[in-house]
Amino acid sequence: MIINPKIFKAYDIRDIYPTEINEENYPDIIEAIYSFFIKDNPTKPLTVVLGRDMRLSAPSLFTIAKKILVNCGATVIDIGLSSTPTMYFTVMEYQYDAGIQITASHNTKEYTGIKYLYRKGDQAIKISKNTGMLEVKDRAINRDFVKQTQKGEVIQKPNVLVEEVKNALGIVKPKNSRPLTMVADPANGMGILFLEEIVRQYPVKLVKMNFELDGSFPAHQPNPLQFQLLKDLQKKVIEEKADLGIAPDGDGDRVFFIDETGSIVPATMITAIVTRELLREHPGKKIVADIRYLRNVETIVKKLGGTLSVCPVGHALITKQLNDENAIFAGESSGHFYFRDIGGAESAIRVIFYVLKVIQASGKPLSEIVKEVQSSFESGEFNFVIPDSVDTKKVMEKITSTFSDGKVNHLDGLAIDYPDWRLSVRSSNTEPIFRLNVEGADRIIVDDNLAKLKDIIIGLGGKQK
Repeated sequence: MIINPKIFKAYDIRDIYPTEINEENYPDIIEAIYSFFIKDNPTKPLTVVLGRDMRLSAPSLFTIAKKILVNCGATVIDIGLSSTPTMYFTVMEYQYDAGIQITASHNTKEYTGIKYLYRKGDQAIKISKNTGMLEVKDRAINRDFVKQTQKGEVIQKPNVLVEEVKNALGIVKPKNSRPLTMVADPANGMGILFLEEIVRQYPVKLVKMNFELDGSFPAHQPNPLQFQLLKDLQKKVIEEKADLGIAPDGDGDRVFFIDETGSIVPATMITAIVTRELLREHPGKKIVADIRYLRNVETIVKKLGGTLSVCPVGHALITKQLNDENAIFAGESSGHFYFRDIGGAESAIRVIFYVLKVIQASGKPLSEIVKEVQSSFESGEFNFVIPDSVDTKKVMEKITSTFSDGKVNHLDGLAIDYPDWRLSVRSSNTEPIFRLNVEGADRIIVDDNLAKLKDIIIGLGGKQK
């Protein structure tokens, strides 16, 4: 069956099931991935961790993937239902060769997809447009496969989540000085599994919302970056007088927090909180943050004598930069959090334990802890659809000329810095839209400059989404 090239995205393989990805073209996609994995050593069978999410299409696609990998010669480490970070952890902790996760992350129920990586020593190499996605696309479309003569096998490894949570507990070491209550809404997604395991190993009261694995997502889309989807969780935190709320995304590699007042905590504030803990333990180390928001994290890093490295947006790119620069931690404003000692991959579990640890150790509510690390205000992300008739370069040129007295950075789109505020405008890697972020020393500075930027983008034909 013909494979549409558009399913190969910047950071993963993802599209509609069964229109674009289905049981007919799946064997070629999986064989292309395995061929990419073994291309440099075609006679050596690999150990490949295979996991899946709870989507309705996942069981049949998982069965196909397992069969194809075995026929290719792989030893398949079957971890079954799992979050994407659990797949990462399994590859890195047990020193397997590669990993494949069948998931469409936070997308709606119509989607399916694949995230995949290989291990290079102690580094996780996620496959993206810069690290092999184009080659995999070409192999799948052209059926250019590397053949191995021997047949592989399947090894069941069903309890790795227990070890993942135990590992995180041993590293973070949160105290248990007082009983805490957290409300969680994983939106019927894979976060359910690690949240339930957390409370089995750590004494915290868990109030559950939407805790049945269901790939039809009956409650709402599993995307915590759409803040309107968090309203019920915010209300529940207040009703329960809970210490915090937690919202993972569909495959569990992102997590957002709600404080005890019901307010959403920006992900950069969580980055700053975890950064403060890590730099106290490891003085002078490097922290990575994405280009969208920097000021709050930068203040903490400078105060504690660390080094801040700025990176483009995108989980595969951030993992690579963290590894290349031997940073100990990275935080992304979309709710991804990365740790060097698990290969640069994400761990929502560790971040949850760090937040619980700080609340326990300080005796303060989460809202006060956030204020301690806040030195700048953030606008939140604004998205604009740019019509095909509009030259996006002209939009960027207009913003650059308007703010020409600032310090310009083209690392990822356009960022301009001033002493008391900064802006970031970039094209999405996954959607045909512009994303705008502004941060500054106070709310007035942010709002004034946000209004100017909106006027420019809308004046040139952009429409706010």
